[in-house]
Amino acid sequence: MFDLAALEAELAGTIFAGNLHFSRFTGSTSTDALEAARAGAAHGSVYFADEQLAGRGRGEHAWRSAAGEGLYASVLLRPPMPAGRLHLLPLAAGLAAADAIRAASGLTIDLRWPNDLLIGGRKVGGILVESKTEGSEVAFAVVGIGINVHQRSFAPGLSTPATSLDLAPGRRISRQPLLVSLLKLLECETLALLDPAAVEAIPLRVEQASTWVRGRQVEVHGPQACIGVTAGLDEHGFLLVRTVDGLVIVQTGGIRAAD
Repeated sequence: MFDLAALEAELAGTIFAGNLHFSRFTGSTSTDALEAARAGAAHGSVYFADEQLAGRGRGEHAWRSAAGEGLYASVLLRPPMPAGRLHLLPLAAGLAAADAIRAASGLTIDLRWPNDLLIGGRKVGGILVESKTEGSEVAFAVVGIGINVHQRSFAPGLSTPATSLDLAPGRRISRQPLLVSLLKLLECETLALLDPAAVEAIPLRVEQASTWVRGRQVEVHGPQACIGVTAGLDEHGFLLVRTVDGLVIVQTGGIRAAD
């Protein structure tokens, strides 16, 4: 279980101090955060739970969220930035999550565009960003992050085999320091989205942290379904895929290794 008083102390001076909302169980932390956002909750509000009864990922996929086994958190952000940068937020959150996992466990994370966290080809976490814009500005964004921490078994038939942080190094990883690192790094990445120079660097940083975004034969699922070889990211964070018919700029969807 989380030590809420210690969390508040460790997050003093950040946007999250005084904005932590913990539940023993909930349907979905992202649903909680979205409802709070519409009700006027503050920038930096964090909704996290020991268990989710209806956890979800991108495309309404279910996210198994058993009690005490994972890190299930959603962060409400109200960054003063143009809506055109929203596409970079999942990538920035992925960088924060990868660095947080490395700090807590020593493990290296592979980023699979746009929102998957992998260890040795097995999925250990995912990111879901849901947002609202007003004109050309961002009204709010909810960054939902799920990370498998203590899980020892997984549902059969997953499209990508799964793992957990405990299984990868063979030792128990504490959720509390992982959450602290994740939030602090997410705050840094959010601030970077306000800096034009830092924004330009995000696609390159993702490319350096990923084996998927350049030189990988992939199958794209979604509106721009195709098969080809990844050729990097453009300035918006969209995935470039070189196919037999030419270059495709993939704006939404997911990728898997092509057979």
